[in-house]
Order: sequence, then structure tokens, then C-alpha cells
Amino acid sequence: MKVLIGFGLGLVVIVLGAFLYFGLGLAPVATSAAPMPFESRLAGMALHARISKEAPKQAPIPADEPNMLAGARIYREQCSVCHGLSGQPETPIAKGMFPRPPQLFTGHGVTDDPPGETYWKAANGIRLTGMPGYKGSLTDTQLWQVSVMLANADKLSPAAKAAVAEPAK
Repeated sequence: MKVLIGFGLGLVVIVLGAFLYFGLGLAPVATSAAPMPFESRLAGMALHARISKEAPKQAPIPADEPNMLAGARIYREQCSVCHGLSGQPETPIAKGMFPRPPQLFTGHGVTDDPPGETYWKAANGIRLTGMPGYKGSLTDTQLWQVSVMLANADKLSPAAKAAVAEPAK
């Protein structure tokens, strides 16, 4: 019985401590602040578990030239302000975000991610990161065009490369 009371009191102290931590404004909330302990690890675990459960396994559109060009144009108009353009510096908006959005044309980008994973992220967004969900703004075809283009960003035709290199309008 004493063990249960001790466990209950310990749980109450932890919950009360968490409420005080957040309620007194001690938690880091500015984009320039360091993340809370385990914040990145826990958020990453939850995201990867959800994506592996829900992301489509195959793209319903081919990775052909018309889809790559359309995906490049949509990316430039909708995604580049945060995720960058090929050969362009990081934007001031991206520099001010936390967590920093990956620059998809720098380094390996997302070419190692399956298109279904990128589709899921673009369609649903990622909570508490600034990544919006585009399911209500773009059509399924448009979401897939961007996803397939990004999965093949290292194999783009000259026309598609030019489309993701020119500054957004």
C-alpha cells in the first residue's frame, strides 16, 4: 500500500513540475532557443512511426518529364521559400525557423526518401515545425508531382533543373 501511495505522489510531483515548468515560462519557445531535453528525439520517433504506418508505398504517377516539370514549378511556387532553390542561398524565412527546414537542393536532399514519405509530409504537414499541410491547397496530383520530382532531384532533366533554379515569383 505504501508503494502505491509513493508511486501516486511521485506521479503528482512530476505532473505538477511539468505544469510549473511550462506555466512559469521556463520552457524554451523562441526559435533561437535550444530545444528541450529529448524534444528532437521524441518528435522524430513519433513522426517516423506515423509516416511508416500511413505513407503510401508507391507513387500513382510516373517519374516522367511532364510530371517532373510540373513538380519543379509547384515546388518553386509553394515550397522554395522555406526549402530553398537549387544553387540559391537559404532564405531569411528559413533562417528564422525552428527547427530549420531542410534545404532540399543542398546535400543529399530527400532523394533517398521514398516519394510516399515526401507526399505524406507535404499533404499532412508536420506539427510544431512550420511545415504546413497542403492537402487542402494542392491537388493529389500536384502533391505527387512535387514528391516524385524531389525523390528524383539528382536525376532532373536540364529543363526541370532550370525550373528549380530560377528565383520564385
